[in-house]
Amino acid sequence: MYAAPVQQLIDELGRLPGIGPKSAQRIAFFILKVPAEDAHRLAAAITSVKARVTWCRRCFNVAEGTGEAECDICMDPRRDSSILCVVEEPRDVVAVEKSGEFHGRYHVLQGAISPIDGIGPDQLRVRELLARIDGDDIKEVILCTNPNMEGDATALYLASLLKHLPLKVTRIASGLPVGGDLEYADELTLGRALEGRRELG
Repeated sequence: MYAAPVQQLIDELGRLPGIGPKSAQRIAFFILKVPAEDAHRLAAAITSVKARVTWCRRCFNVAEGTGEAECDICMDPRRDSSILCVVEEPRDVVAVEKSGEFHGRYHVLQGAISPIDGIGPDQLRVRELLARIDGDDIKEVILCTNPNMEGDATALYLASLLKHLPLKVTRIASGLPVGGDLEYADELTLGRALEGRRELG
């Protein structure tokens, strides 16, 4: 058993996603070893992000400000407001933006349907998505959820909700990564690559 402040730090670090007990111990002792100003800078960054960052009132991406703040993408008049890309988490917005291929707007669900984790549609930003589609002039919704069981379940659920609306609903293709070899692809990935094939020329 460590001194109470050390144990408290280990316990708090252990609550972070992807940090197990051993990792929490390593990080705690790393923090103990670094100069005090480094530890204070980390603490200040955490305090600052909690005080200065909120969810965008329109798309639920991260936004600087409080209350009714909007993110940079929602405030950008150059974005195509008729196309909405639905993603699970704010980090997915960053991934799509890095591609340089999408110039519309986003809607962040803040999760995916996962019955095993007790997450259903009511825990996601689905009602807000439907309200946006109803209120804005949306012509296409791109379901850009992760290509896994939870992401597929979420995409199917949303597609069933949206199918009666007068708009185009699409799902991102999934398949082989660029530079990958067929012999190393699993059956599901290869199957999806074949399903998502498109005509050349």
